[in-house]
Amino acid sequence: MQQIVALVALVVLYAFFSIFGTNFLTEGTALSILSSSYYIGFLAIGTTFVIITGGIDLSSGTVMVGAALVGGVAYNVWHLPVAVALLIVVLTGLAFGVANGILIGVLGLPPFIATLGMQFISLGLCSVIAKVQTQTWPSLGTPDGAFKEAIYKWGNVPMGAVWLMLFFLFAWFLLNRTKLGRYTYAMGSNEEATELSGINVARWKVGVYVLNGLFCGLAGVIYAATFSSITPQTGNGQEMYAIAAAVIGGVSLAGGVGSLWGTLIGVFVISILKNGLLAMGLPVQWQQCLIGVVVILAVLLDVIRTRRQRRG
Repeated sequence: MQQIVALVALVVLYAFFSIFGTNFLTEGTALSILSSSYYIGFLAIGTTFVIITGGIDLSSGTVMVGAALVGGVAYNVWHLPVAVALLIVVLTGLAFGVANGILIGVLGLPPFIATLGMQFISLGLCSVIAKVQTQTWPSLGTPDGAFKEAIYKWGNVPMGAVWLMLFFLFAWFLLNRTKLGRYTYAMGSNEEATELSGINVARWKVGVYVLNGLFCGLAGVIYAATFSSITPQTGNGQEMYAIAAAVIGGVSLAGGVGSLWGTLIGVFVISILKNGLLAMGLPVQWQQCLIGVVVILAVLLDVIRTRRQRRG
């Protein structure tokens, strides 16, 4: 039901901004909606797995930007080929995912505390590696800038949307057709019962956070292709867009409930909100305020639904 509500909200918002926004129904706005969905979409996919287990990741935004920053160091300072630098971006995201998985799955730290600490570690450590200097990625028109065409936009083809859908389908397969997906739902529904049934919860929970780290690294690649300059000490708040997209799409913060299709709808709801409010001339602060209101309403719907199920 919440997915249907999110889909209806998506259509209503698009119609509203088309009527009241300035130049909203243009090709440029459509491309802007898509481009602002890429890296948030990758973050949200990984976050969906984590939230379904009953966990949370507050470090994904800083890990994404930090990974792009470390990759920029590899390209600018270490003078590695751009392909190798992009691989380092993905591996950096994976490394933080492994660290989160060990802290939460093996050592038993609460996800909120572990990922909050990792947020500060990724924010500081990646800035230290970059020596607190802005890192630039090659721009379009340069020999090394060809990666932007392959990842972000090739002519009039929004390649970011292509990559997002390919990895979305990959994640959908994992969540709905593999043991990882079944155990992800099981851990979120009742972790103790899952453990008693003979499933190694710690190992599978580590796997979920490693997968989330992979998607943080992929988001970092998209982020590097979207923005030519990566500034140290940034990334705070980006994870909230990912969490908001998942919650809007029907992923329960209590765990055990959710789908990637709903998350994808939530990603576009947020993207349309951001671009629509700009089309109406409202400042960024109002974007953040309204998205916060939408998240609260989505969580409230989830709480009401959960209470009704328990009473039933």
